[in-house]
Amino acid sequence: MSETGNGDDAVDVSVVIPAHNCRAYLDRCLTSVLVQRVKKEIVVVDDGSTDGSAELLDLYAAYHRASVKVVHIDGSGGAGRPRNIGIEHASGRYVFFCDADDYLGPEALERMVAMADRNGSDIVLGKIVGHGRRAPVSMFQQSADRVTIGDSNVYNSLCCFKLFRRELLERHRIRFGEGMLVGEDILFTVHAFCHAGAVSVVADYDCYHLVSRPDGTSIMQQNGSRDPLAWLAMIRAPIRLMAAHVEPGPLRDHLLRRHFRLDVFAQLGQVFLESDDVRRKDIAREVAALCDEWYTPGVHELLNNVDRQRVAALDDIDRLVRLARIENAAVRRRLTGLCWDGDTLVVTGSAGLDGIGGDGALAVVLRARHDPAAEVVVPAERKDSEFTARVEAAALGSGIWDLRVAVEVEGVVRLGRLGAERDSGVNRPPPRLIGAAVALPYFTRDNGNLSIDVGGHVVGVPGSVRLIRTRWALGHRLIVDGEVRVAGAVPAASAVKRIVWRERRSGRERAERAVALPGGGFVARLGVGWLPPGTWDAYLELDLGGPPARFRIETDAETVAAPRRWWGAAVLRSVRPYATSGKGRLSTVVRRLTARMIIRRIMR
Repeated sequence: MSETGNGDDAVDVSVVIPAHNCRAYLDRCLTSVLVQRVKKEIVVVDDGSTDGSAELLDLYAAYHRASVKVVHIDGSGGAGRPRNIGIEHASGRYVFFCDADDYLGPEALERMVAMADRNGSDIVLGKIVGHGRRAPVSMFQQSADRVTIGDSNVYNSLCCFKLFRRELLERHRIRFGEGMLVGEDILFTVHAFCHAGAVSVVADYDCYHLVSRPDGTSIMQQNGSRDPLAWLAMIRAPIRLMAAHVEPGPLRDHLLRRHFRLDVFAQLGQVFLESDDVRRKDIAREVAALCDEWYTPGVHELLNNVDRQRVAALDDIDRLVRLARIENAAVRRRLTGLCWDGDTLVVTGSAGLDGIGGDGALAVVLRARHDPAAEVVVPAERKDSEFTARVEAAALGSGIWDLRVAVEVEGVVRLGRLGAERDSGVNRPPPRLIGAAVALPYFTRDNGNLSIDVGGHVVGVPGSVRLIRTRWALGHRLIVDGEVRVAGAVPAASAVKRIVWRERRSGRERAERAVALPGGGFVARLGVGWLPPGTWDAYLELDLGGPPARFRIETDAETVAAPRRWWGAAVLRSVRPYATSGKGRLSTVVRRLTARMIIRRIMR
């Protein structure tokens, strides 16, 4: 994986790990890095540990002299200085930062380095998963070879757990803030993003595992690590750094939106409710100061309604409290009824916000699971906290649609997954054939939430295919007539596609066209006489709005045509259609015997 001219001994990745009193986690962390299949060096900076971490690190360095380098420093009080010292000792083409209580997936660096080398990336984001800690998700919806901070969500993640090209860090002297309890990585990552040419995303593999310490000793779990006033004071420096590199305009507004939404207005949420009146005024004043300096019309257009309301209410502490309570109230919802009315799925239930009065609007929101941008909003009829929504299944495209209830109070919309809490009499409605597609409501296995599978992507489609008549025709073709039902109904003629023969041992397949007939019938001329030797099982394949749906073809011994034999090119061909025992399904055995094979059998 080395760049041309760097030599076979060139280091691909320098993994920099700051360590302070984390002995219990070091084995897992270091082992996860040692198993990475890239040319690597591990630079661990012991930040004044007193729990035996230093001694354990020296053992690792002694046993892995070629890979592990340990630097001991006096305690600095934060991760910024140890990481900066780690950069100074790094020699790899890339640098990856890992905390000592976290760990890597076995293929993490291999995949990220391959992505960077293939695309000339300056930064690669590998998917982060949380264990007791919240992990960023918006930028990991799909992998991406090359994106920029203006056309993607990568700037939403300003933690440093990424792969950085070391030449980028050195050329622009990108370093962590020192003497900071939190936010040192935001300053670093903002600076790196501002200079990065290509940014890549590895979203199809769990690269970085973010771990919460059960004892609560990590910096982010300590008292004061999320003090709102300290955070608002800290975030000024990254914003000013970004603004020094990005001219006013749409790109700067896009990046400012992230800072206002995740850094600034977040301090007007739960932490605001937990503050006393004096502190609330101080928080509002600091937020207002940041708005005075950086809040532009372009930012305003990019924000959601609740954050716009907050800006308008910065001099009204009671209003800010009310907005915070609405935003943080639990969404109370219960499913009380679910049934079909023709092709409309009628959803009834109750919904509201705990502790919040008001008669805001209610709706059911359906979101496509693999395309969050695809959304269907169904307004609900409301009577007090009870609602009824009528979902037109024909309006849903192919895919999995997850149902949520939306509660709007004072312009703030809160969403909650629907279905886990439901009356005992609420059962899954039967599948329904709607036009050429099948709609299958179901409750998810993990949490029992309500979803609709349009097309049979994850839910099996109920159906039956049965032969009415079979007969031989010229060319040793087997003509079959049958009928098909899907979800108890006749599928559209366009849904009937083909007969698929699948060889039982090898899995080989042969397909032949089937023709739909009125009333759910079909006919096919099957060249079974020309199938290779083996035992072949027959399926009817339909297009029901999703992946191809296959149904075994049912029959009985009386319906199946008699076996047939014939000579051709000195070969005796034998075809024996039959109904399998038990459920009675169409299969056929095909044999080919030469004259020599027949003589050998006779002579045995």
